[in-house]
Amino acid sequence: MLLEGVAKRYGFGQPWVIKDVRLEIRPGELVRLEGRNGTGKSTLLRVIAGVSMPTKGTVTGRPITGYVPERFPPALPFSARDYLAHIGRVHRLAGDSLETRIHSCLERLGGLEFADVPLRTMSKGMCQKVAVAQALLPDSGLLVLDEAWTGLDVEARAALDEAVAERLDDGGSVVFVDHDPARLAHLDAERWRIEGGTATRAHAESTATAAPAAQALVVIEVEGLPAGALGEMPEVISERWDKDLAVVRVAAEVSDSVLRRLLAAGDDVHIRNVRQESVA
Repeated sequence: MLLEGVAKRYGFGQPWVIKDVRLEIRPGELVRLEGRNGTGKSTLLRVIAGVSMPTKGTVTGRPITGYVPERFPPALPFSARDYLAHIGRVHRLAGDSLETRIHSCLERLGGLEFADVPLRTMSKGMCQKVAVAQALLPDSGLLVLDEAWTGLDVEARAALDEAVAERLDDGGSVVFVDHDPARLAHLDAERWRIEGGTATRAHAESTATAAPAAQALVVIEVEGLPAGALGEMPEVISERWDKDLAVVRVAAEVSDSVLRRLLAAGDDVHIRNVRQESVA
């Protein structure tokens, strides 16, 4: 798949969000897009996925594509199963093959139990599982993931990691954005940085000449969180549960904000411990 001279703006006379992007996505390749908020990463992902047309430039060679948007619309008039069936038909799946894929994708993400629940009544975490499931329905081609891990529980995040690795092993491609710098670090990725609307390849420093900087993290032990509360906090890097005690890891620079939001999540919420750690 090749993007040549791709530019996008939302209306005549409006500023260019991305401009003059040339990017090749090869079979079996993992591509990570990096950059500050507001630099055009989500816009570029929408163009790659084919849900937004470029204002200028061309996109050629796009394979079958599954796309998880940054914001999944939860207020749709469908149950999870009916929505997945609709998306499956868009991908030309039908009959027993479609039913098998729906069951497999929901089961993989731990979502079978709410297959017949209306989307409008779901928590953010439940909706996110449906959003990921619909992107996984085609079992080949390109995956485009815009903060797809945000709001998922630990098991579902691991399942998505595994699905990405399988897609690459099968010769498919994956393009993703995620706030966690360690996301998919166990896989070789081409890193592209979006800045000033343009995309440039990011070259990692050699470990022989430069040691990686340590990331300061804060670990928060919190008890009594209501269901789905962590799904509303994209700053959470990881979470682990021991009965009703959640062990949450966040970047140090956002820890105060996360603590305030945790305490505001309900009268039964109690912070049991806060400690610092660093990860190289």
